[in-house]
Amino acid sequence: MAIAACGIACDVCKLKDTCGGCLPGTDPRAPERQEALKKMAGRPCPVLDCAIKKGVDYCLSCPSFPCEVHYKAGFPYSKTLLDIFKKFVSK
Repeated sequence: MAIAACGIACDVCKLKDTCGGCLPGTDPRAPERQEALKKMAGRPCPVLDCAIKKGVDYCLSCPSFPCEVHYKAGFPYSKTLLDIFKKFVSK
């Protein structure tokens, strides 16, 4: 079972049929996957793009999570869940 950069298991993600699955941001194949997503969806995945640039496996391990990338993307986490994460991180 693949775990995407966002931290969601691709097998249970509602976007899996659209994007075809993802990789951790530090996976050497991540930039190649990002290019395939650009061709498939017409744009890069903002979540994977950020994980690659910040050099993190998963967003949940990033010190900036939850961040504007997730709030703007609107996936895979809802605003409500992101706000809950933010409360836990700030404690």
